[in-house]
Amino acid sequence: MTKYSEQRFSSRWGLLLSVLGIAVGTGNIWRFPRIAATNSGDAGAGAFLLAWLLFLFLWSVPLIIAEYALGRKGRMGVVGTLAKMAGGRYSWMGAFLGFVAAAIMFYYSVVAGWCMYYFVKMTTSALPLDVAAGQGVWDSFQASGFPVLFHALAMGLGALAVWKGIRSIEKVNKVLIPTLLAIVVVALYRTITLDGAGSGISFLFTPDWATLAKPNTWLEALTQNAWDTGAGWGLILTYAAYMRSRHGVVKNSLITAVGNNTVSLMAAVIIFGTAFAILGQEMSKPEVLEVMQTSGPAATGLTFVWMPQLFAKMPAGNVFAMLFFLGLSCAAFSSLISMIEMTSRIVVDFNVRRSHAIVGVCAAAFALGMPSALNLGFFENQDFVWGVALMLCGAFIAFSVIRQGARKFRENNIDNLAGDFRARRPWDYIITYAIPLMAGLLLVWWLWLSATQYAPDTWFDPTDKFSVMTCLVQWSAVLGVFLLLNRWMNRRMALGT
Repeated sequence: MTKYSEQRFSSRWGLLLSVLGIAVGTGNIWRFPRIAATNSGDAGAGAFLLAWLLFLFLWSVPLIIAEYALGRKGRMGVVGTLAKMAGGRYSWMGAFLGFVAAAIMFYYSVVAGWCMYYFVKMTTSALPLDVAAGQGVWDSFQASGFPVLFHALAMGLGALAVWKGIRSIEKVNKVLIPTLLAIVVVALYRTITLDGAGSGISFLFTPDWATLAKPNTWLEALTQNAWDTGAGWGLILTYAAYMRSRHGVVKNSLITAVGNNTVSLMAAVIIFGTAFAILGQEMSKPEVLEVMQTSGPAATGLTFVWMPQLFAKMPAGNVFAMLFFLGLSCAAFSSLISMIEMTSRIVVDFNVRRSHAIVGVCAAAFALGMPSALNLGFFENQDFVWGVALMLCGAFIAFSVIRQGARKFRENNIDNLAGDFRARRPWDYIITYAIPLMAGLLLVWWLWLSATQYAPDTWFDPTDKFSVMTCLVQWSAVLGVFLLLNRWMNRRMALGT
């Protein structure tokens, strides 16, 4: 029987759909429209979109190229690959990168459970007719045992999806991603037929150039790319370990990044169009934007409180509410299984049987995700701490390339395949200089926001969910453990020191 480490995606199509499953997640449908609304000017959000597209090619695409090339070259999980590429003394970097994705998995499974519950709820119950009713549905759900039950369901289904290796992952994504895309297209068509939707869509794409003078606009655009595409997480690197050697890197990276951002734009059109069409009948434009910008607890307000009651005011709203949350569930689940696979592959690289690794990872993820399922405050803390840590992860991916020399790495692993595009020398400069600079800038900016806006009076308190110290304490604890275990990890993976 073929060893799992020797398995390969059956086709480039299967690889691309699976990697799109990583990139296209709840951040496209849930977070992006809210961030676009928050960073709009009086005239519209178009200027933010331009900044966001710029950073697609300055952050996301270069890192995705690096991950594809590293994964195809290393043929291991993130710990083993970074140890091979950067050197054994840097195994701790790969371990930290893997832990960040695992920590996100703990609470992301909870989000996937929310989406599945709302799909069932929208299918079996009448839609809430106003905000109070929508809030009531959310509050009653959170007060019940359903968040834990659906968290368990998400992890259980995720274990089944990855059980037989990359072939089963490929088969699952060949269903999930076309289903998601079909739902998005149907919802998009329905949105543009709504009376008043045109004003929302026009607002989305109309630039207010004055917003480009605000540093926050650029930083938010960069942050959205860091969180939205999956670049720098190590997830794409993990799937790339199973890509065929004849499949190029640059074309795949462009398709992944552009495909992801296209879904984000379509989702924004759906949300902006629906909100302006329905709420615009009774609210002014600033009031509509305030609804879209208001995140609510754990950034849930627009998606789980407002959207169901907006659908209730549309013809055939039940059908579209069901489709919306089915699409959101597909997006969440496709990303979740990549996190399970990434973490399981790391454990397998330490010479643990794959079935044992999957059971152990999913059991631990369920247990460690329980606090987030039971307490939204804890959920918000974990989302903040490990979401900001992704900036470090992007820098670590770049570092593993820089250690070998970006030009040498590109010539040997990226620009050496006939039929593929060339990354060429601009990629060298972006990976070597721009990515570390942007990662540092983002890290400093988010910690500055924590100290000045999120927790100005308690920035030194590690128990405050948005403080500087809660990030530093948790990061330091994890980094300290992996630094101590560095030699052991190398020996366990038979890499030496």
